[in-house]
Amino acid sequence: MASTQRVMTGGETTWTVVSDSHTLVEPIEQYLEFARQSEFSPNTIKTYARGLALWWSYLEKSDRQWDTVQLSDFGHFLMAVRTGQFDPFVRQLHPEATVTEATVAIRIRPVMSFYRYHAAFGVDAASFLYEHVRSRPARYMPILEHIARRNAQRRTTIRVRLRNRQTPLLEPDSIDALIAAEASCAPTGDWSGDLRYRFLWTLLAETGMRIGEALSLQHRDWNTSRGDTASVAIVPRPHPHGLIPKSGYRKVFVGSRLDRLYGDFVWWLCEHGADGVIDDWDSGYIFCNTRREPLYAPLRGESVYAHLRAMKRKVPQLPEAMTPHWFRHSHATALLLAGTPLHVVSRRLGHRDVQTTINRYGHVTEDAELEALANWRDVVSGWETKTDVP
Repeated sequence: MASTQRVMTGGETTWTVVSDSHTLVEPIEQYLEFARQSEFSPNTIKTYARGLALWWSYLEKSDRQWDTVQLSDFGHFLMAVRTGQFDPFVRQLHPEATVTEATVAIRIRPVMSFYRYHAAFGVDAASFLYEHVRSRPARYMPILEHIARRNAQRRTTIRVRLRNRQTPLLEPDSIDALIAAEASCAPTGDWSGDLRYRFLWTLLAETGMRIGEALSLQHRDWNTSRGDTASVAIVPRPHPHGLIPKSGYRKVFVGSRLDRLYGDFVWWLCEHGADGVIDDWDSGYIFCNTRREPLYAPLRGESVYAHLRAMKRKVPQLPEAMTPHWFRHSHATALLLAGTPLHVVSRRLGHRDVQTTINRYGHVTEDAELEALANWRDVVSGWETKTDVP
């Protein structure tokens, strides 16, 4: 079977696909290289490589060529992904799904993108995968709408429909319980516990950063308050563990309480001996090893997830399925419920398009609008025309 393989290019870790004969799958590598040049994150490259490796395995077992496939091949591949049965000659009569539809969609998406990429470069392969459709005219047509509708849009003919998933959130009490369990400050100002993780969870909760963005921060990125509002710069740069800020450069403003906690954390690091090891604080990573070798090297994402699993056993309020990304969802939801405009939330989260914010958190504003209509009499009172009765 085809498989994914980790490789190093230019000192960075990436992923590719090798065939059953242990040779590089050139059409897939061309597409993955395009993804790398487009600054896809390493995790995205890894996910796409896995999906394409499954597709290539299916082609090899079915004795099909990638550029002569038929629509039925994609239908069979969908079933194979759902059931895990990639042998075209041996199948159960009534196979049961072994993965969720969300996983199926994740595996199918890179295959669709792979063929769209090659079609753009003139490869006449699987042209039936996309159909040209014209968008319906809007009720209130925006400027240049008549020009936009001249060109048909391409839409995939194979779609995996998913049920609307509820965005997972953390209750404020759960966040406070986790933060308090990490470290506490005595009246003398001395911290006990692991201030590093208290600072990390507070940062995620109050900024909505992705965990990869937080772990990529260096001390020079933190602009502490000097009479103005403190801010943190998220800068895309090579990371020893392959982390890349997904949305490029942006600045996130932070409150004075979080800024003071950063100052306490720097002193805490010095008390643990960091000032005698770190030569260049500017390029030093904020979140680093403090208990294991190599000391003060960048903290790994795997270490954060392992620590969170341990804290779930210690803090009963934490949901079992919780991940660090839940802080991001909770932050965005809190901002929207407070009345923050969608485009402002989108910029703070680093979404490339406000539509991404709407797709993920649009239900929050809809629910708030519906709740505002609960007291119907207060709403319609402003519509009534008052007349004087003689």
